[in-house]
Amino acid sequence: MDELFFDIQHLTHCYADGTVALEDLSLSIKKGKKIALLGNNGAGKSTLFQHLNGILEPTSGTIHFKGKQMKYGRKALLELRQQVGIVFQDPDSQLFSGTVRQDISFGPMNLGWSKEKVVKQVEWAMQETEVTSLQQKPIHFLSLGQKKRVAIAGVLAMKPDVFILDEPSAGLDPYYSKQILALLNTIHEEYKTIILSTHDVHFAYEWSDEIIVMSDGKILYHGDPISIFKRPELLKQAHLEKPWIFETAEQLQQNGLLASDAPMPRNKEQLFLQLKQGVTI
Repeated sequence: MDELFFDIQHLTHCYADGTVALEDLSLSIKKGKKIALLGNNGAGKSTLFQHLNGILEPTSGTIHFKGKQMKYGRKALLELRQQVGIVFQDPDSQLFSGTVRQDISFGPMNLGWSKEKVVKQVEWAMQETEVTSLQQKPIHFLSLGQKKRVAIAGVLAMKPDVFILDEPSAGLDPYYSKQILALLNTIHEEYKTIILSTHDVHFAYEWSDEIIVMSDGKILYHGDPISIFKRPELLKQAHLEKPWIFETAEQLQQNGLLASDAPMPRNKEQLFLQLKQGVTI
């Protein structure tokens, strides 16, 4: 049986102005998964993320992390945030130190690690995110793509079990978007979980193990990345389009150019291989 990282039951969050951002939401998040969270603006994605990291407390309902109900005292939150790291959509809300190295070092230095371990983790995180050459640069001199990689490095250096990213490719050109997304594949390990929100259905379809679709503070779908795109009524309700690879494969199957029982290709390489072979891959 898969180990649960989060078990969320009947979570509701109401902001001070009366806005209900999450409504009676129940969700289980397993260890080792790559999860893409889809939904239009205002669906409640960022609010959910802030609950997973303990930034917000539920108005009602419960959240269990690794089998224990989440608590909100200072010590409990420090322990939680060592295990659950979050990268915000706007890196300027997360980066505050003078230089890249100082900013990436801040989190590890507050975990009680030895100086040697902090240095080792910071060096490793900079290497993984390809910002080593920027380590002495002031933060305000960086481009948006560079700032996002530094923000990711700062969380990565703390070696969290759960990595949460809110729109990691938002505002980036295609080159930097591909860099960020390639990085996610590099840092994913079987005992870690990565959860990210995105408006890019093509990436979500290709990358994720599971897709969660939210609308108006509720979950419309939580499951595999293929079944959802076979449900036109759900796609219409969530204002989502089919990924081009999925839609192309469907048309090829309907025209007899791909076997009707062939597995749906998840990326262009699989699609091209199916076309070349004319059989299932």
